[in-house]
Amino acid sequence: MNDWFTKDRIDADTYIISEYRHWEETHCYLLNGRERSLLIDTGLGICNIYDEVVKLTDKPVTAVATHVHWDHIGGHRYFPDFYAHSAELDWLNGGFPLSMETIREMVVDRCDLPEGFDVSNYEFFQGIPTKVLADHAVIDIGGRQIEALHTPGHAPGHLCFWEKENGYLFTGDLVYKDVLFAYYPSTDPEAYLASLEKIAALPVKKVFPAHHSLEIQPDILIRMREALRRLKAEGKLHHGSGAFDYGDWGIRL
Repeated sequence: MNDWFTKDRIDADTYIISEYRHWEETHCYLLNGRERSLLIDTGLGICNIYDEVVKLTDKPVTAVATHVHWDHIGGHRYFPDFYAHSAELDWLNGGFPLSMETIREMVVDRCDLPEGFDVSNYEFFQGIPTKVLADHAVIDIGGRQIEALHTPGHAPGHLCFWEKENGYLFTGDLVYKDVLFAYYPSTDPEAYLASLEKIAALPVKKVFPAHHSLEIQPDILIRMREALRRLKAEGKLHHGSGAFDYGDWGIRL
């Protein structure tokens, strides 16, 4: 299982921990401060991300999720100190709208599973966060301040994490290079546009998505915002209007 995770370094105190052997190519981000570390998303939970994190920090670790979907909180069980948004607390307490059978099917879909992995033992993480995050809450990890921005659309409690000093924006599933999902009943296309308006106004220097290509530039925030503005003007920004392809990204409504 040692080759399940791929690690990359952003700067001296910031790392990417990726799961390229699953089709979703999930990325988690470890931010090290002077006093503690912040782990943004904990991945699929197929292998133990804690074992990788402790190689990169000797500080106490707080986990935060961009949103409470199975591929972002799979490793939360290793981090008792975790934060979440109030809009998704029900999903951490039995209220997630998909069955375990469906979740397990997605876990093994298009995946080079590690030897010995038994999906029948896979569980959707449940728990009570140590802190409930509100919009614009600031997480101080010692010399680094990370702002949680409530950015619903893909999920009701979706959060982006903004580090103003470095110009880093961790976008979760709101922004990445591939087909964005905004067609599930728990998604909200109008809120998606409002969230893009919010983050496109920031002086972002680097975008760090939760999936797929890491070769992503801040201009994509503007391009996505403009595309959804056009869809709204055309009366298409709603569930059931279809899929739209914009070259290096698309959206399904």
